[in-house]
Amino acid sequence: MPTRNDIFLAKRVRFYRKRAGLTQENLAEKLGLSSKYIQFIENGNRRPSLKVVYRIAKILEIDVCLLFCMKNLLKK
Repeated sequence: MPTRNDIFLAKRVRFYRKRAGLTQENLAEKLGLSSKYIQFIENGNRRPSLKVVYRIAKILEIDVCLLFCMKNLLKK
């Protein structure tokens, strides 16, 4: 069962992927992973490794903190 943190990460990955104008298939291709795996991440059903999270952030051209940090923490 996905945790609250898994769901938070899932929503953030989806938000920033869409903001970058990428489909799940595009992101998967750039990562060398299956689109099904990206779907699992975005649904909170899989917890990606930190290596994968860092690669996602790099492809989306964002700071990795944006995938983990709550908004109120980013403002400080």
